[in-house]
Amino acid sequence: MSSRLVIMHLPPSTTSRLTISLLKIYRGPIIHSMSHSAAEFCKIVTIIVSHGIIEEIRDSDLEPCPGDTKIVAKEGEFLMPGFVDTHTHACQFSNLGIVIHDSGEGHELLDWLSKVTFPTEEKFSDINVAKKVYAAVVKNLLAFGTTTCCYYGTLHLDATKILVDEVKKSGQRAFVGKCNMDKNATYPAYVEKDAATSIDETKKLIEYIRSVNPDTKVDAIITPRFALSCSTDLLTGLGKLAGKYSPPVRIQTHISENKAEIRQTLAQFPECQSYSAVYDKFGLLREGTILAHGCWLDDEELKLIQSRKSCISHCPTSNLNLRSGIARVSEMLHRNIEVGLGTDVSGGFAPSILTEIRHANMASKALELSLLQSSVVPRPSLSIKQLLYLATLGGAKVCGLGKVGNFKKGNYFDALLVSVRADAGNPAVWWEDLEDLEKRLERFFFCGNERNIKKVWVQGNCVKGEANY
Repeated sequence: MSSRLVIMHLPPSTTSRLTISLLKIYRGPIIHSMSHSAAEFCKIVTIIVSHGIIEEIRDSDLEPCPGDTKIVAKEGEFLMPGFVDTHTHACQFSNLGIVIHDSGEGHELLDWLSKVTFPTEEKFSDINVAKKVYAAVVKNLLAFGTTTCCYYGTLHLDATKILVDEVKKSGQRAFVGKCNMDKNATYPAYVEKDAATSIDETKKLIEYIRSVNPDTKVDAIITPRFALSCSTDLLTGLGKLAGKYSPPVRIQTHISENKAEIRQTLAQFPECQSYSAVYDKFGLLREGTILAHGCWLDDEELKLIQSRKSCISHCPTSNLNLRSGIARVSEMLHRNIEVGLGTDVSGGFAPSILTEIRHANMASKALELSLLQSSVVPRPSLSIKQLLYLATLGGAKVCGLGKVGNFKKGNYFDALLVSVRADAGNPAVWWEDLEDLEKRLERFFFCGNERNIKKVWVQGNCVKGEANY
């Protein structure tokens, strides 16, 4: 049987328990992750979708095909789960690629925040800026195959509501947070009035999101920027706020990104033995907390994070671009800490998870090589199966999304149709000599771009490509 992907309406004789008019059948090659060490590469699978949910998966062909079956994919194409971006700043997309200061040297984190980032974010006090930027951000992330995204907004409640509206309008799955920061010694013009104001506006955003998105495809996330930008009153209040809602509101923040940041954090909180201990003290290190970066977390901190069931967003492009460090992702996975990928725009210079896959691969190899020169025995560098996991199922687990990340019965159909054919328009990708699906995925990961992503679905709705199925 050909490995073409086909779609058809399910014939009435196939099942009587489903609403026939809302059924879609996808048949062809699929690639998806089962865990951080296992993946499935299937040449022929039939997926039956109803109301955006996978109702049935069959290893064999569904025959006979109805007469109106439409061929929608060719040899050299396959389905995979949508990408999950566990950390990005929607307000920073206008700064993409700007990391070199006037001396010709690259910025590091704290200098870059005060000279590049905060002045840009300050502009979002004007809602017209927010309307222009956020519509483009969400549209482009979907084009890059990001079906789920964790967004940082700015300090501004009204601007962040606009981001929520744009995400909802687009059909993307997302978490959206208004940054909390009532301290900013390096750029005083960009700071909230006080902790009470910050907490009150966070409550208003949570209530707004949950009122306009009752299906929780878009949800709120509490977003203390990082410990340095928050007073003890603000951290205390946010820790208490997180536990007041049902379902609980998740938390996202930054941790151990840069050595100077760590030194200043410990100076600000001298009673704490580590960066992780700061968040733990204020009730912010809890199940589902998303900690971005983690380049310099030691073994004791990893043990604490694992015990609290918090998660890591690995942002390798940003970590290298701002000369921050390299996270020990293989060690984190070994310790059963959930890890996903984050583009961290604009510390990261690309909005595509494909870029993060490549840099995660290179960073893990660089870390392995550096440790070989010491007395430390390194964990192996990341495999293709682990990279697939980080980009899809791992990211879904970081976000607490139990029905996203792979093609299992009962999961939402969040998917990409990927082409590695020559006619996809990307001269770096050729398919003719790659019958092996794992090699086809590897070539897409390392040579592909958004041109190779032909269609994108979120919960069964086509949000990129022809919306005829």
